[in-house]
Amino acid sequence: MALRSGVYIVPTHRWYIERTVWLIAGVVLLASTALAALVQPLWVLLVIATALASITVALTGFCVVGNVLYRLGLTPMLGRNAATAGKWYFMQTDRWYLERRIYLAVGINLTVASVLSLAHSPWWLLFTGFVGTAMVWFAATGYCIMANGLYWLGAEPRLAPEPKGVGPRWPEAASVS
Repeated sequence: MALRSGVYIVPTHRWYIERTVWLIAGVVLLASTALAALVQPLWVLLVIATALASITVALTGFCVVGNVLYRLGLTPMLGRNAATAGKWYFMQTDRWYLERRIYLAVGINLTVASVLSLAHSPWWLLFTGFVGTAMVWFAATGYCIMANGLYWLGAEPRLAPEPKGVGPRWPEAASVS
């Protein structure tokens, strides 16, 4: 991997499956973290379930929420094409591209922080809340701290950002007056 500069921002011209999954996961993380901190520490098990789902997506490409969204008519940007996917949504797992690495790293970090919040200190919930906030921010703006760190370290993204100085690549984005 070669070091690079610049800012990596995923496309936000429409709500595709992966972007919507990031939003839903972020909201679930924020809600379960708040419930674990304020109501009952065992709510952190929902954080762990979200983390394990993220790891599963990274390793197998299968996403339960992604499949629900696929059935509701959303289209993927990282999923296998419709001809090979059939009736199920699977994220591409042909190589370890940047976005796939994010799913794995988020899952591992959330699992470790959740276990530490139960075994050591509830202050670890600050980290799970931070990750939830970062995921909502990522879905809303296309910017992710971890994605940019991986991008600067040379990880190749699948969701290519728009080149600077170039107008929108998508016709629906260009038609806004």
